[in-house]
Amino acid sequence: MSEPHFQRVALIGLGLIGSSIGWAAKRSGAAGEIVGYARSAETRETARRLGFCDTVTESAAAAANGADLVILCVPVGACGAVAAEIASYLKPGAIVSDVGSVKAAVIEAVAPHIPSGVHLVPGHPIAGTEHSGPESGFAELFDDRWCILTPPEHGDEAATHALTAFWESLGAKVTQMDAPHHDLVLAVTSHVPHAIAYTMVGVADDLARVTDREVIAFSAAGFRDFTRIAASDPVMWRDVFLANREATLDILGRFQEELFVLRRAIRTGDAQYLQDYFTHTRAIRRGIIDAGQDTPAPDFGRRNAGTTR
Repeated sequence: MSEPHFQRVALIGLGLIGSSIGWAAKRSGAAGEIVGYARSAETRETARRLGFCDTVTESAAAAANGADLVILCVPVGACGAVAAEIASYLKPGAIVSDVGSVKAAVIEAVAPHIPSGVHLVPGHPIAGTEHSGPESGFAELFDDRWCILTPPEHGDEAATHALTAFWESLGAKVTQMDAPHHDLVLAVTSHVPHAIAYTMVGVADDLARVTDREVIAFSAAGFRDFTRIAASDPVMWRDVFLANREATLDILGRFQEELFVLRRAIRTGDAQYLQDYFTHTRAIRRGIIDAGQDTPAPDFGRRNAGTTR
């Protein structure tokens, strides 16, 4: 096991991502000590029982006190308040990061609270499941997945390099983007797909002629995947849509335009257009598999996926 990248790592928020960071850091030896905090007493007790943190504190400030790396693993709407709470406890040279799916809004909320001499390097691991809570985490969550860092302009390069090495030790592939570009990319790849999934499940629920029993009994693969996505943490996704509203609305508008063309092709019986369109989108799906972001296994390999620690 190699030398730790950071002697003391503080995880503020101990759900799926926070607990998985803890497990992955223990697997790799990336942290000398892992300190955690969660707002819920029940979550803190669960974290103590599971053991992915060496110490679980009773406040965010206590967790951040003396930490070399502080990772905010809370919904993006809570990042600013947490940063304000821990600001006076951050030691000089510490790195503050996060795992939020939106970056520009997080930087705007967090940056004003970062003291001089402390380095803000926002991050976003592109990994997750539809499950939440500390018992959902596992060490392999980040293996061969991307983690995007969005360091501020004129930020400390050594801090960015140190955080890059940390995420790589957790199994992730690391790249950098500026925050607005990240938010646009994620609106396409994550935020709008979730909005569509929530909407489709809502449409099925609203149809009076389709009872809950029929939806469940006759669910085909497509609808099952919609419901899987729509099972994600509602607080997290509420904050994501509000924090990234401009990019999300932009991509939703583009989606509506594509949907209008598709509706017209179906209505007019344009078989060639439909075949060409589906052939093109099928190639995109194959590209995702070739990029290592999913598997061609039945049910995308999820049916029998293990969550070993």
